[in-house]
Amino acid sequence: MKTITAILSISLLLHSCDSASKNSTISNKAENNDQSVKNNITSLKGAWELVGYYNYADNVVTDSFSTSEGYRQVKMYTASKVMWSKSFPLDSSEWFGYGSYKLDGNELVEILDYGSEMMRRIIQEKKEFTYETVITENGFSQIEMDDDGNKIYAENYKRIE
Repeated sequence: MKTITAILSISLLLHSCDSASKNSTISNKAENNDQSVKNNITSLKGAWELVGYYNYADNVVTDSFSTSEGYRQVKMYTASKVMWSKSFPLDSSEWFGYGSYKLDGNELVEILDYGSEMMRRIIQEKKEFTYETVITENGFSQIEMDDDGNKIYAENYKRIE
């Protein structure tokens, strides 16, 4: 009788632990999915990799192309900071930048504090970069505009985290 009671107690304990674990996992997945959808569409928080470009004429895409073999450019956004780097084996120059950003509707403004030697030269002339953005769940485009508000080109990114 003690053996049967012990076996039943152990079985009941294991079953209740397994159910609690499953319920916790389901609850966590639902919370993570809800938060993920909210963050993906309303913010740039996360890590992004450049996958291609668009060229524009008269605000219409006239050409699109993917990044070259071996080329990598990654951007990372926190709640208020941005950092990016790019690597292209055929170019010995280092390229990276760090600073803050503001996202207001579809306008992205990056204000760079410092960067690589090549970027430092650019930052001396211009620290603030303004783009139009289109953000989807797993991608975003940052679109460079001319002084008249016409689209010039876009960098297109996919979410990697």
